[in-house]
Amino acid sequence: MTKADIVNEIAKNTGVDKASVLATVESFMEVVKDSLASNENVYLRGFGSFIVKKRAEKTARNISKNTTIIIPAHNIPAFKPAKTFVAQVKDNNK
Repeated sequence: MTKADIVNEIAKNTGVDKASVLATVESFMEVVKDSLASNENVYLRGFGSFIVKKRAEKTARNISKNTTIIIPAHNIPAFKPAKTFVAQVKDNNK
């Protein structure tokens, strides 16, 4: 499902015009990105959490040059679904 599909589905279900729904969806995504960029987690009860995971520094190999490189510590965004969300997806696969 793409962003356009999501906008169409929300517009169909709510009766709100697509331009307003698109602006709302894009605004939501921007708020989530800005929050994660400033190291703030986003919690959506019943859906899941957008969290910032911290990766430690590690040593890796560049096999083409046969050298060792250091990958510095860094943060990455992650999504952890809520238990009810996971249960709903599992139930639909049966």
